[in-house]
Amino acid sequence: MYVQSNPLWFFLLKCLPLRRLKKVFRFEMLVFVAFLGLSSALFGDQVTLKNGDRLTGTVVKSDGKTLVLHTEAAGEVTIKFEAVQEIKSDEELHVSLKNGKTAVGLVTTTDGKIEIADKTAGTVEAPKEDVTLIRDDAEQQAYDNSLHPGLMHGWNGGLNVGFSVARGNSETENLALAFNAIHPTLNDKITLYASSINTTNNLATPSDVASLEQGGIRYDHNLNPRLFAFAGGDFMSNALQFLDLRAVYTAGFGLHVIKSDTTILNVLGGVNYTHETYSNGPAVAGSVPLVYTSYGVTNKFVALTLGEEWTRKIGQGTVIAENMYFYPNLQDTGQYRWTLNFGTVTKISKWLGWQNQLGDIYVTNPPTSAKKNDVVFTTGLNIAFTHGTAP
Repeated sequence: MYVQSNPLWFFLLKCLPLRRLKKVFRFEMLVFVAFLGLSSALFGDQVTLKNGDRLTGTVVKSDGKTLVLHTEAAGEVTIKFEAVQEIKSDEELHVSLKNGKTAVGLVTTTDGKIEIADKTAGTVEAPKEDVTLIRDDAEQQAYDNSLHPGLMHGWNGGLNVGFSVARGNSETENLALAFNAIHPTLNDKITLYASSINTTNNLATPSDVASLEQGGIRYDHNLNPRLFAFAGGDFMSNALQFLDLRAVYTAGFGLHVIKSDTTILNVLGGVNYTHETYSNGPAVAGSVPLVYTSYGVTNKFVALTLGEEWTRKIGQGTVIAENMYFYPNLQDTGQYRWTLNFGTVTKISKWLGWQNQLGDIYVTNPPTSAKKNDVVFTTGLNIAFTHGTAP
Protein backbone atom coordinates (compact mmCIF):
# COMPACT_ATOMS: atom_id res chain seq x y z
CA MET A 1 0.00 0.00 0.00
CA TYR A 2 0.98 3.65 -0.51
CA VAL A 3 1.11 4.43 3.25
CA GLN A 4 3.34 1.47 3.99
CA SER A 5 5.75 2.29 1.16
CA ASN A 6 5.94 6.00 1.98
CA PRO A 7 7.99 6.78 5.15
CA LEU A 8 6.63 10.30 5.33
CA TRP A 9 3.01 9.16 5.62
CA PHE A 10 3.98 6.44 8.11
CA PHE A 11 5.66 9.05 10.32
CA LEU A 12 2.67 11.41 10.09
CA LEU A 13 0.21 8.67 11.06
CA LYS A 14 2.20 7.95 14.22
CA CYS A 15 3.00 11.50 15.28
CA LEU A 16 0.09 13.75 14.15
CA PRO A 17 -3.55 13.83 15.25
CA LEU A 18 -6.13 12.86 12.65
CA ARG A 19 -7.36 16.50 12.23
CA ARG A 20 -3.83 17.72 11.50
CA LEU A 21 -3.28 14.79 9.18
CA LYS A 22 -6.36 15.74 7.11
CA LYS A 23 -5.04 19.31 6.70
CA VAL A 24 -1.67 18.02 5.52
CA PHE A 25 -3.40 15.72 3.02
CA ARG A 26 -5.56 18.57 1.71
CA PHE A 27 -2.51 20.82 1.28
CA GLU A 28 -0.63 18.15 -0.64
CA MET A 29 -3.61 17.59 -2.93
CA LEU A 30 -3.96 21.33 -3.60
CA VAL A 31 -0.29 21.54 -4.55
CA PHE A 32 -0.68 18.54 -6.86
CA VAL A 33 -3.79 19.96 -8.58
CA ALA A 34 -2.13 23.35 -8.97
CA PHE A 35 0.87 21.69 -10.57
CA LEU A 36 -1.37 19.89 -13.06
CA GLY A 37 -3.16 23.14 -13.89
CA LEU A 38 0.08 25.02 -14.46
CA SER A 39 1.94 22.25 -16.28
CA SER A 40 0.42 23.12 -19.66
CA ALA A 41 1.39 26.74 -19.13
CA LEU A 42 4.88 25.90 -17.88
CA PHE A 43 5.63 23.33 -20.60
CA GLY A 44 4.45 24.86 -23.88
CA ASP A 45 4.74 27.87 -26.13
CA GLN A 46 2.66 30.87 -25.08
CA VAL A 47 0.99 33.19 -27.60
CA THR A 48 -0.77 36.31 -26.32
CA LEU A 49 -3.01 38.22 -28.69
CA LYS A 50 -3.58 41.96 -28.75
CA ASN A 51 -7.16 41.43 -27.52
CA GLY A 52 -5.81 39.73 -24.37
CA ASP A 53 -6.50 36.11 -25.37
CA ARG A 54 -3.78 33.60 -24.49
CA LEU A 55 -3.10 30.35 -26.29
CA THR A 56 -0.82 27.50 -25.22
CA GLY A 57 0.62 24.96 -27.60
CA THR A 58 3.52 24.50 -29.99
CA VAL A 59 4.51 27.11 -32.54
CA VAL A 60 4.78 25.22 -35.85
CA LYS A 61 5.56 27.90 -38.43
CA SER A 62 4.97 31.46 -39.60
CA ASP A 63 5.48 33.26 -42.90
CA GLY A 64 5.33 36.72 -41.35
CA LYS A 65 1.65 37.01 -42.25
CA THR A 66 0.12 34.16 -40.27
CA LEU A 67 1.28 31.98 -37.38
CA VAL A 68 0.34 28.31 -37.00
CA LEU A 69 0.04 27.05 -33.42
CA HIS A 70 -0.61 23.39 -32.63
CA THR A 71 -2.88 23.00 -29.59
CA GLU A 72 -4.03 19.86 -27.80
CA ALA A 73 -7.71 20.84 -27.82
CA ALA A 74 -8.19 22.48 -31.23
CA GLY A 75 -5.39 21.03 -33.35
CA GLU A 76 -3.61 23.52 -35.61
CA VAL A 77 -4.82 27.10 -35.16
CA THR A 78 -3.89 29.79 -37.71
CA ILE A 79 -3.52 33.31 -36.30
CA LYS A 80 -2.87 36.59 -38.09
CA PHE A 81 0.70 37.54 -37.20
CA GLU A 82 -0.21 41.21 -36.80
CA ALA A 83 -2.71 40.20 -34.09
CA VAL A 84 0.04 38.60 -31.97
CA GLN A 85 1.15 40.69 -29.01
CA GLU A 86 3.64 38.32 -27.43
CA ILE A 87 5.32 34.97 -28.06
CA LYS A 88 7.23 32.91 -25.50
CA SER A 89 8.59 29.64 -26.83
CA ASP A 90 9.45 26.62 -24.71
CA GLU A 91 11.45 25.01 -27.54
CA GLU A 92 13.98 26.42 -29.97
CA LEU A 93 12.61 27.97 -33.16
CA HIS A 94 14.29 28.80 -36.48
CA VAL A 95 13.71 32.47 -37.31
CA SER A 96 14.53 34.36 -40.54
CA LEU A 97 14.53 38.17 -40.75
CA LYS A 98 14.15 40.64 -43.61
CA ASN A 99 17.82 41.59 -43.44
CA GLY A 100 18.76 38.02 -44.36
CA LYS A 101 19.87 37.00 -40.87
CA THR A 102 18.75 33.71 -39.34
CA ALA A 103 18.81 32.63 -35.71
CA VAL A 104 17.91 29.51 -33.76
CA GLY A 105 16.86 29.61 -30.11
CA LEU A 106 14.14 30.35 -27.59
CA VAL A 107 11.90 33.21 -28.76
CA THR A 108 10.34 36.00 -26.71
CA THR A 109 8.64 39.19 -27.81
CA THR A 110 8.35 42.40 -25.83
CA ASP A 111 7.34 45.93 -26.82
CA GLY A 112 6.92 45.02 -30.48
CA LYS A 113 10.38 43.42 -30.69
CA ILE A 114 11.39 39.80 -31.06
CA GLU A 115 14.37 38.32 -29.23
CA ILE A 116 16.00 35.01 -30.17
CA ALA A 117 18.41 33.48 -27.65
CA ASP A 118 20.81 32.04 -30.20
CA LYS A 119 23.48 29.81 -28.61
CA THR A 120 26.10 30.89 -31.17
CA ALA A 121 25.33 34.56 -31.90
CA GLY A 122 23.88 35.46 -28.51
CA THR A 123 20.62 37.37 -28.28
CA VAL A 124 19.36 38.52 -31.68
CA GLU A 125 16.83 41.35 -31.53
CA ALA A 126 14.65 42.83 -34.29
CA PRO A 127 11.22 44.46 -34.78
CA LYS A 128 8.44 41.88 -34.93
CA GLU A 129 7.51 43.18 -38.40
CA ASP A 130 10.92 42.09 -39.71
CA VAL A 131 10.13 38.40 -39.22
CA THR A 132 9.79 36.59 -42.55
CA LEU A 133 9.81 32.96 -41.39
CA ILE A 134 9.47 30.95 -38.20
CA ARG A 135 9.78 27.16 -38.18
CA ASP A 136 9.98 24.50 -35.49
CA ASP A 137 12.56 21.72 -35.82
CA ALA A 138 10.24 19.41 -37.77
CA GLU A 139 9.26 22.10 -40.28
CA GLN A 140 12.88 23.15 -40.71
CA GLN A 141 13.98 19.57 -41.30
CA ALA A 142 11.23 19.10 -43.92
CA TYR A 143 12.32 22.34 -45.60
CA ASP A 144 15.99 21.31 -45.62
CA ASN A 145 15.06 17.96 -47.16
CA SER A 146 13.02 19.71 -49.85
CA LEU A 147 15.96 21.79 -51.07
CA HIS A 148 17.77 18.79 -52.53
CA PRO A 149 15.39 15.81 -52.36
CA GLY A 150 17.30 13.71 -54.89
CA LEU A 151 15.93 12.52 -58.19
CA MET A 152 14.12 9.54 -56.64
CA HIS A 153 12.22 11.64 -54.08
CA GLY A 154 9.94 14.67 -54.15
CA TRP A 155 7.72 13.59 -57.06
CA ASN A 156 4.00 14.31 -57.16
CA GLY A 157 1.42 13.93 -59.90
CA GLY A 158 -1.39 11.72 -61.09
CA LEU A 159 -2.70 9.10 -63.51
CA ASN A 160 -5.91 9.76 -65.49
CA VAL A 161 -8.05 6.89 -66.78
CA GLY A 162 -11.16 7.12 -68.98
CA PHE A 163 -13.00 4.34 -70.85
CA SER A 164 -16.23 4.12 -72.83
CA VAL A 165 -18.00 1.38 -74.85
CA ALA A 166 -20.88 1.64 -77.34
CA ARG A 167 -22.85 -1.27 -78.85
CA GLY A 168 -25.77 -1.38 -81.31
CA ASN A 169 -25.52 0.64 -84.51
CA SER A 170 -21.85 1.08 -83.68
CA GLU A 171 -19.31 -1.05 -81.91
CA THR A 172 -16.80 1.43 -80.54
CA GLU A 173 -14.40 1.45 -77.64
CA ASN A 174 -12.53 4.48 -76.35
CA LEU A 175 -9.61 4.38 -73.93
CA ALA A 176 -7.90 7.54 -72.65
CA LEU A 177 -4.81 7.40 -70.45
CA ALA A 178 -2.68 10.26 -69.16
CA PHE A 179 0.24 10.55 -66.76
CA ASN A 180 1.94 13.60 -65.30
CA ALA A 181 4.64 13.99 -62.67
CA ILE A 182 6.45 17.02 -61.23
CA HIS A 183 9.73 17.07 -59.29
CA PRO A 184 10.08 20.55 -57.72
CA THR A 185 13.00 21.79 -55.63
CA LEU A 186 13.82 25.25 -54.33
CA ASN A 187 15.08 26.58 -57.69
CA ASP A 188 14.36 23.78 -60.18
CA LYS A 189 11.46 21.79 -61.55
CA ILE A 190 11.28 18.70 -63.77
CA THR A 191 7.96 17.97 -65.50
CA LEU A 192 7.06 14.70 -67.22
CA TYR A 193 3.85 13.99 -69.08
CA ALA A 194 2.37 11.36 -71.38
CA SER A 195 -1.11 10.76 -72.78
CA SER A 196 -2.82 8.36 -75.17
CA ILE A 197 -6.30 8.38 -76.72
CA ASN A 198 -7.35 5.37 -78.77
CA THR A 199 -10.76 4.84 -80.34
CA THR A 200 -11.70 1.74 -82.32
CA ASN A 201 -14.83 0.94 -84.36
CA ASN A 202 -15.19 -2.77 -85.04
CA LEU A 203 -17.63 -2.08 -87.90
CA ALA A 204 -15.12 0.06 -89.77
CA THR A 205 -12.02 -0.84 -91.76
CA PRO A 206 -9.49 -0.35 -90.39
CA SER A 207 -10.86 -0.75 -86.89
CA ASP A 208 -8.38 1.75 -85.43
CA VAL A 209 -10.08 5.04 -86.40
CA ALA A 210 -8.46 7.49 -83.96
CA SER A 211 -5.14 7.39 -82.18
CA LEU A 212 -3.33 10.28 -80.49
CA GLU A 213 -0.19 9.88 -78.39
CA GLN A 214 1.76 12.69 -76.73
CA GLY A 215 4.68 12.85 -74.32
CA GLY A 216 7.38 15.19 -73.14
CA ILE A 217 9.83 16.39 -70.55
CA ARG A 218 10.73 19.92 -69.42
CA TYR A 219 13.31 21.35 -67.04
CA ASP A 220 12.81 24.78 -65.40
CA HIS A 221 15.47 26.68 -63.45
CA ASN A 222 14.71 29.87 -61.52
CA LEU A 223 17.23 32.61 -62.31
CA ASN A 224 15.58 34.89 -59.72
CA PRO A 225 12.17 34.91 -57.98
CA ARG A 226 10.44 36.09 -61.20
CA LEU A 227 12.56 34.90 -64.14
CA PHE A 228 13.26 31.29 -65.14
CA ALA A 229 14.95 29.44 -67.98
CA PHE A 230 13.54 26.26 -69.50
CA ALA A 231 14.44 23.51 -71.95
CA GLY A 232 12.51 20.47 -73.05
CA GLY A 233 11.31 18.07 -75.68
CA ASP A 234 7.75 17.28 -76.85
CA PHE A 235 6.70 14.33 -79.00
CA MET A 236 3.38 13.60 -80.76
CA SER A 237 1.84 11.01 -83.03
CA ASN A 238 -1.64 11.73 -84.45
CA ALA A 239 -3.35 9.26 -86.78
CA LEU A 240 -6.20 11.74 -87.41
CA GLN A 241 -3.72 14.03 -89.19
CA PHE A 242 -1.57 11.16 -90.56
CA LEU A 243 1.28 12.38 -88.33
CA ASP A 244 3.79 9.61 -87.71
CA LEU A 245 5.94 11.62 -85.31
CA ARG A 246 6.59 15.23 -84.45
CA ALA A 247 9.59 16.00 -82.25
CA VAL A 248 10.02 19.53 -80.89
CA TYR A 249 13.16 20.54 -78.98
CA THR A 250 12.84 23.94 -77.37
CA ALA A 251 14.61 26.33 -74.98
CA GLY A 252 13.86 29.82 -73.73
CA PHE A 253 12.89 32.01 -70.81
CA GLY A 254 9.75 32.50 -68.78
CA LEU A 255 8.29 34.93 -66.27
CA HIS A 256 6.33 34.14 -63.10
CA VAL A 257 3.61 36.78 -63.46
CA ILE A 258 1.71 35.35 -60.48
CA LYS A 259 3.11 32.79 -58.06
CA SER A 260 1.08 32.18 -54.89
CA ASP A 261 -0.32 29.23 -52.96
CA THR A 262 -3.55 29.33 -55.00
CA THR A 263 -2.62 30.84 -58.39
CA ILE A 264 0.27 30.40 -60.82
CA LEU A 265 0.50 32.34 -64.09
CA ASN A 266 3.58 32.00 -66.31
CA VAL A 267 4.37 33.50 -69.72
CA LEU A 268 7.25 32.12 -71.75
CA GLY A 269 9.06 32.49 -75.05
CA GLY A 270 11.87 30.70 -76.83
CA VAL A 271 13.10 29.01 -79.98
CA ASN A 272 12.52 25.42 -81.06
CA TYR A 273 13.68 22.97 -83.69
CA THR A 274 10.86 20.85 -85.14
CA HIS A 275 11.24 17.56 -86.99
CA GLU A 276 7.98 16.01 -88.23
CA THR A 277 7.07 13.17 -90.60
CA TYR A 278 3.65 12.59 -92.15
CA SER A 279 2.31 9.44 -93.82
CA ASN A 280 0.84 9.60 -97.31
CA GLY A 281 -2.76 9.09 -96.11
CA PRO A 282 -5.15 7.26 -98.47
CA ALA A 283 -3.31 5.65 -101.36
CA VAL A 284 -6.14 6.39 -103.80
CA ALA A 285 -8.64 9.25 -103.43
CA GLY A 286 -11.96 7.93 -102.16
CA SER A 287 -10.66 4.52 -101.18
CA VAL A 288 -10.51 3.17 -97.65
CA PRO A 289 -6.86 2.54 -96.82
CA LEU A 290 -5.81 -0.67 -95.19
CA VAL A 291 -2.39 0.64 -94.23
CA TYR A 292 -0.85 4.10 -93.94
CA THR A 293 2.61 4.03 -95.44
CA SER A 294 5.25 6.57 -94.47
CA TYR A 295 7.08 7.64 -97.59
CA GLY A 296 9.30 10.34 -96.10
CA VAL A 297 7.30 13.57 -96.21
CA THR A 298 9.40 15.28 -93.58
CA ASN A 299 9.49 18.89 -92.41
CA LYS A 300 12.48 20.32 -90.59
CA PHE A 301 12.39 23.91 -89.46
CA VAL A 302 13.15 26.42 -86.72
CA ALA A 303 10.18 28.08 -85.02
CA LEU A 304 9.32 30.29 -82.08
CA THR A 305 7.76 28.94 -78.88
CA LEU A 306 5.31 31.36 -77.28
CA GLY A 307 2.96 30.39 -74.48
CA GLU A 308 1.15 30.97 -71.23
CA GLU A 309 0.38 28.59 -68.34
CA TRP A 310 -2.27 29.14 -65.69
CA THR A 311 -3.17 27.06 -62.63
CA ARG A 312 -5.81 27.93 -60.02
CA LYS A 313 -6.79 26.12 -56.82
CA ILE A 314 -10.44 26.54 -55.80
CA GLY A 315 -11.17 25.65 -52.19
CA GLN A 316 -9.61 22.48 -50.85
CA GLY A 317 -10.63 20.08 -53.59
CA THR A 318 -10.54 21.52 -57.14
CA VAL A 319 -7.66 22.51 -59.42
CA ILE A 320 -8.12 24.23 -62.79
CA ALA A 321 -5.23 24.16 -65.28
CA GLU A 322 -4.97 25.84 -68.68
CA ASN A 323 -2.14 26.36 -71.14
CA MET A 324 -1.78 27.62 -74.70
CA TYR A 325 1.30 27.47 -76.96
CA PHE A 326 1.87 29.10 -80.36
CA TYR A 327 4.63 27.93 -82.75
CA PRO A 328 5.15 30.20 -85.80
CA ASN A 329 7.56 28.83 -88.41
CA LEU A 330 10.53 31.19 -88.83
CA GLN A 331 11.57 29.66 -92.17
CA ASP A 332 8.09 29.74 -93.74
CA THR A 333 6.16 32.56 -92.07
CA GLY A 334 2.84 31.40 -93.49
CA GLN A 335 2.95 28.19 -91.48
CA TYR A 336 2.28 27.83 -87.78
CA ARG A 337 0.84 25.50 -85.15
CA TRP A 338 -0.90 26.03 -81.81
CA THR A 339 -2.25 23.90 -78.97
CA LEU A 340 -4.76 24.64 -76.23
CA ASN A 341 -5.44 22.53 -73.14
CA PHE A 342 -7.99 23.13 -70.39
CA GLY A 343 -8.67 20.71 -67.54
CA THR A 344 -10.07 20.32 -64.04
CA VAL A 345 -9.46 17.82 -61.25
CA THR A 346 -11.84 17.57 -58.30
CA LYS A 347 -10.88 15.50 -55.27
CA ILE A 348 -13.12 12.63 -54.24
CA SER A 349 -10.72 11.35 -51.61
CA LYS A 350 -7.08 11.93 -50.67
CA TRP A 351 -5.81 9.95 -53.66
CA LEU A 352 -8.83 9.75 -56.00
CA GLY A 353 -10.37 12.52 -58.09
CA TRP A 354 -12.59 13.23 -61.09
CA GLN A 355 -10.87 14.84 -64.09
CA ASN A 356 -12.05 16.56 -67.27
CA GLN A 357 -9.71 17.53 -70.10
CA LEU A 358 -10.33 19.51 -73.31
CA GLY A 359 -7.60 19.75 -75.95
CA ASP A 360 -7.40 21.58 -79.28
CA ILE A 361 -4.59 20.98 -81.79
CA TYR A 362 -4.30 23.15 -84.92
CA VAL A 363 -1.73 22.91 -87.70
CA THR A 364 -1.67 24.82 -91.00
CA ASN A 365 0.10 22.21 -93.14
CA PRO A 366 -1.31 18.69 -92.64
CA PRO A 367 -1.54 16.25 -95.58
CA THR A 368 -4.15 17.20 -98.19
CA SER A 369 -6.76 14.71 -96.97
CA ALA A 370 -6.42 15.61 -93.28
CA LYS A 371 -8.21 18.35 -91.36
CA LYS A 372 -6.22 21.15 -89.77
CA ASN A 373 -8.00 21.11 -86.40
CA ASP A 374 -8.54 18.33 -83.83
CA VAL A 375 -10.64 18.83 -80.69
CA VAL A 376 -10.48 16.10 -78.05
CA PHE A 377 -12.46 15.87 -74.79
CA THR A 378 -11.82 13.22 -72.13
CA THR A 379 -13.24 12.56 -68.69
CA GLY A 380 -12.52 9.93 -66.08
CA LEU A 381 -10.77 9.21 -62.80
CA ASN A 382 -7.56 10.79 -61.52
CA ILE A 383 -5.30 8.76 -59.22
CA ALA A 384 -2.92 11.10 -57.36
CA PHE A 385 0.44 10.14 -55.91
CA THR A 386 3.19 11.76 -53.85
CA HIS A 387 6.66 10.30 -53.36
CA GLY A 388 8.89 12.06 -50.85
CA THR A 389 8.83 15.68 -49.71
CA ALA A 390 8.50 18.69 -51.98
CA PRO A 391 8.52 22.38 -51.04
